[in-house]
Amino acid sequence: MASYEQCLGIVKEALGPFVPPGKAIGTEIDLVGDLGLSSLQVLEIVTDIEDSLDISLPLNELPNVNTVEQLARLLESASGGEAA
Repeated sequence: MASYEQCLGIVKEALGPFVPPGKAIGTEIDLVGDLGLSSLQVLEIVTDIEDSLDISLPLNELPNVNTVEQLARLLESASGGEAA
């Protein structure tokens, strides 16, 4: 069971290579709008996180994930933590 803070750290680490130099990864950063990620890139990041933690995120929830916080909350819920 992972806490929100742990999940947020995992998401920030996974997004690190996609963040422009000098830009911080805040919780309200939009994955597509602010980071310019394609839906395929988001899916690849989610898959990497799932593989590293040996969990599965519900695919039906992914279309509702737009921000760093939303992805961290989904990860928290899937890992058995408290849902937002």
